[in-house]
Amino acid sequence: MEPLDHPDSPPGASGRRARDLGVVFGSCGTGPLNAITDVPGVRVGHTTVRRPPDVHTGVTAVVPDLVGPHTPLPAGVFTGNGYGKLIGTTQLAELGTLETPVLLTSTLSAFRVADALVGWVLRRPGCEEVRSLNPVVGECNDGLLSDIRARPVREEHVRAALDTASDGPVAEGCVGAGTGTVALGFKAGIGTASRTPDVGDRRFTVGVLVQANFGGTLRVLGRTLAPRSPGVGPGGPGQDADVGSCMIVVATDAPVDSRQLTRVARRAVFALARTGAVYGHGSGDYAVAFGTRPDAGRPVADADLGLLFEAVLDGVEEAVLNSLLAAHTTTGFGGRTVPALPADALAGFGAVAGHAGP
Repeated sequence: MEPLDHPDSPPGASGRRARDLGVVFGSCGTGPLNAITDVPGVRVGHTTVRRPPDVHTGVTAVVPDLVGPHTPLPAGVFTGNGYGKLIGTTQLAELGTLETPVLLTSTLSAFRVADALVGWVLRRPGCEEVRSLNPVVGECNDGLLSDIRARPVREEHVRAALDTASDGPVAEGCVGAGTGTVALGFKAGIGTASRTPDVGDRRFTVGVLVQANFGGTLRVLGRTLAPRSPGVGPGGPGQDADVGSCMIVVATDAPVDSRQLTRVARRAVFALARTGAVYGHGSGDYAVAFGTRPDAGRPVADADLGLLFEAVLDGVEEAVLNSLLAAHTTTGFGGRTVPALPADALAGFGAVAGHAGP
């Protein structure tokens, strides 16, 4: 098996996040890691499968500690544009419950990953009598930079991502399911962020993780940046504006039900428009949102959801930018090269927009 490979700062990456550059979205505070793992009971694991020059892919696992076929969590799903293979979506929408971790991978590997996820769950203690299971697996097409027809993601890669999932800092950029993805004309990948909104007299945590692979022109705090913009670079082939995808996973410890989580998921997909997404014909834009503590006190009233919505909108916008800043220029299948977003191109963006500082 290829070794796990998820460096915090791959060669050529800035090693910096949006906030390191003074680019801040919204006024709500973040969790200590500014990651989906700030939500208690949520872990993330990656397996990167890289065989240069032709294979740049992998699998990412978002693992809620309490989830299982006997202990489903409330969840919602929303489709912005449905050109994708989000496995498990119909039962998730019908019942409003999540029974497994959420896995992300490459389009043609999604079916193998789903099978491996089922096997992993069935081998868990207490699942000896399970006869029905709904695996949830999302995907993005990384065929621009990776030999997607090779379907190199195997069962051992899936098990490794699940078994090594951690509640610590989340590696971003060219790692796991984001190893070969491209967004907004730049090399992209995995990105994450969190927010800690006060809802009434209670503080909750909302965390997001994105697998960014969609078309459009990057917008940061109202200003546009394209691969051929002055001071950015020579550009590359990029992802055609009409193709690509984005998978978004949202977790929260707020006591919300599946209907409310579906509303949360909608805002996650809406947030992509802030970053410049065009939701093209060939784009699969999805969000899955789940709650980790459905019985944690009185439920959140619908009238109080606004701050949770705002937290998701700001978090997704930041996670997409983090995915770009962490990625590195990659030459892949067919000799195609996609440039990274240089951190220097964002110099002054925070100060200009009046959002400098943490």
